[in-house]
Amino acid sequence: MQGLQAILAWPAAGFMVLGVFIGIWMGAVPGLGGVLGMILLLPFTFEMEPVHAFALLLGLFAVTSTSDTIASVMLGIPGTAASQATILDGYPLAKKGQAARAFGAAFTVSAFGGVFGAIVLAVSLPMITPIITSFGSPEIFMLALLGLTMVGSLSGGSISKGVAAALFGLLISTIGVAQTASIYRYTFGTDYLLDNLPLIPVVLGLFAIPELMELATKNVNIARVKPSQSTSEGIILGIKDAVKNWWLATRCAAIGTYIGILPGLGAAIVDWVAYGHAVQSSKNNETFGKGDIRGVIAPEAANNATKGGALIPAVAFGIPGSLGTAILLGALLMVGLLPGPDMLTTDLHITFSMVWTIVFANILAAGLLMIWANQVAKIAFVSGHLIVPAVILFVFMGAWLGGGVSLGSWVTVLLFGVIGYVMKVSGWARPPLILGLILGTIVENRFLLSTGAYDGFGWLAKPLVLFLLILVLVTVFLAVRGFKGRRGYANSTDEQGEGRVSNPVMSLPFALVLVSCFVYATITAAEWPEEVGLFPTVVAVPGLMLAGIACFKDVQGIRDFLREKTTLPAVLMNAFNKATLARSSQFVLLLVGMIVLMLIVGQKLALPIFIYIYLVWWGKKPRVLSLTYALFGWGLLVFFYDRIINLVFHVPLLQELVEKMIPSGFPIWVLF
Repeated sequence: MQGLQAILAWPAAGFMVLGVFIGIWMGAVPGLGGVLGMILLLPFTFEMEPVHAFALLLGLFAVTSTSDTIASVMLGIPGTAASQATILDGYPLAKKGQAARAFGAAFTVSAFGGVFGAIVLAVSLPMITPIITSFGSPEIFMLALLGLTMVGSLSGGSISKGVAAALFGLLISTIGVAQTASIYRYTFGTDYLLDNLPLIPVVLGLFAIPELMELATKNVNIARVKPSQSTSEGIILGIKDAVKNWWLATRCAAIGTYIGILPGLGAAIVDWVAYGHAVQSSKNNETFGKGDIRGVIAPEAANNATKGGALIPAVAFGIPGSLGTAILLGALLMVGLLPGPDMLTTDLHITFSMVWTIVFANILAAGLLMIWANQVAKIAFVSGHLIVPAVILFVFMGAWLGGGVSLGSWVTVLLFGVIGYVMKVSGWARPPLILGLILGTIVENRFLLSTGAYDGFGWLAKPLVLFLLILVLVTVFLAVRGFKGRRGYANSTDEQGEGRVSNPVMSLPFALVLVSCFVYATITAAEWPEEVGLFPTVVAVPGLMLAGIACFKDVQGIRDFLREKTTLPAVLMNAFNKATLARSSQFVLLLVGMIVLMLIVGQKLALPIFIYIYLVWWGKKPRVLSLTYALFGWGLLVFFYDRIINLVFHVPLLQELVEKMIPSGFPIWVLF
């Protein structure tokens, strides 16, 4: 009750509301997220009372995984790492004109998940020690492996392609310095890759660029239907969906809470685990990936519940489970509090003020977003050409923020944008690749620690490890059984859903690229010490076999097309038209031109110029509208990314020359 009174008293309540508003914005814009928001707010908490400081920080931290649903549903772009799985069914719902329904369900279960996680936090505090201490490296390894086995339900129309993509993700997770020796792996002499491949540019490129490319090349809106359904009815229908699937939401909230407790896993994988659980536990799962509301409910209930669970090790033991909780731990120390027994005894009212903050912040954010959802859902019916430029700005600046303010981040987002486009139009599911990239470091690290600590594989006999191993085997069995049950559907003419497109002409080159990557990785790993090259080899060898199987199937598919089309040029032309290859290539070249222009004049000018050129030349929009749009983008870059965030921008080639030409005292920051 002391904690409740503290958070409801002024000004703590005001700080919490302020944090919620900032968190909604940070979560909705791709590439920003709660971590950046807390970094920006942290300096303002130095002289604040503990309850006030955590009302502000937790108000922001608790709601970013609610508002990130907006980008995931409307654009098919993960707003944060915690909303990656939401795009699989959320974006198809928006294409059907049912974005409001997706929002209604997502915001309802987000509030439920956040409150559920907070309640579990409160109940678990006295008895949490044995839970956390029972999970050592072997258990964490098996839990990560359990997350990876969920790839079976995310493999689209081909389980061999899905697993090969997951192994490719595991392989690229090994880029950078090895975990057991000062040896750099697969960096190709590039400084940008010395500290692993950043996740955010990869995610944004893999998912955002292909969707924007589709809007641009096909001249369509997000919604492929006319606005015939009332948005208010859609929200109410989504709320009813959430209530109808209350047991699924409860199970996924429990998954989110307890995975959040375990340091090192957190929201980056919990939505995938929850989504895989939803697919495998559903009797009629053929509609997943095509706009099934359960595919929105499961990850959204889980990722919000993670926030409450993640606070437990931070408060009770001083062990941050994620970067966000590490910042909260720093704030805890700055206001004179120590994690540990005191937070569970003498300072227990402060701990419970955190619990109440998470509860109220989630309810407030869900309520506000419900009110705004009607207007946000209307974006689905706006011309796609008006959406593409703004999202390109947010995507590339998000990649710049998340990729270490380096030119490599822009190259990475464009490279994986091309990879994502090829995967999308050729029937390769993209989620397994991301899941492999996320889990790769955890799997390798915990595997090496386990084998080192137990002098081999003796850790496999531990009871909790055996229990998790049984769960892994059951998950694999359910995934294979589910795939066999969908085999007839996968071979049908219905190509909706991630990884279900049939285009062997586009798929074969990508499969050959994977074969080359796996061969190169195996040969290179043989030159390193055993402990350095073991994991890449273990990943690359089965990856090579599966990519080879994919090549064989694609060749067979091309032969089948040749029997129908009779000539190879006819087959190639049909495949290229199906993938809109010509227009997509032009769009990629336009982005390449923007990057080259950025090297010359910098981001603050290159992005607005891109916006103007795209709208006038590609979108055929009026020049006045295009210029106004470009000026708005310039203002966002200058006053938000520069003045507020204090982001370091690229130093262009012309900056020194321009500085010499302009009068002294001119604010050069408006240009570079």
